[in-house]
Formats: sequence, structure tokens, C-alpha cells
Amino acid sequence: MLATMKLQQGQIWKCANEFVRIVHLERLEVGYKSFKTLKSPEGVHQHTSKKDFCRLLKGATLLEAPKAVAKE
Repeated sequence: MLATMKLQQGQIWKCANEFVRIVHLERLEVGYKSFKTLKSPEGVHQHTSKKDFCRLLKGATLLEAPKAVAKE
């Protein structure tokens, strides 16, 4: 059985030889930053369609799920 993954802002994915962090998530578009190491803040900001972004993540590993914000 395949589990579905919901994209969330702040997620960090390991894709082959780079890391990808979702910085802005809309209904049909994703803004993300790709970088070579987790320790380096230097990276490239990019925008793409959600469909293309999901293709980019094919075979990638989720490293960090964003922390849920408690509602008071």
C-alpha cells in the first residue's frame, strides 16, 4: 500500500546530490530553494508548477517535517 505525502511549507527533501526546501506553496505553484549542503545558507530560489515539483521529488527522501503550530 502506498502512502500519500502532503507537501508542506518548510519541508526539506534530499534529491540525489542536492537538498530542496519548500519556501512557498500555492495551489498550482511551488517556490523552493535548492542547495548542496544543509549547513550552507547559500542556494538558488526557483519557482515551478506543483506537477513538475512532484516529478523532481520522485525518489527523494523527506528529511524534516515542519513543526505543527498549536492553535490556541
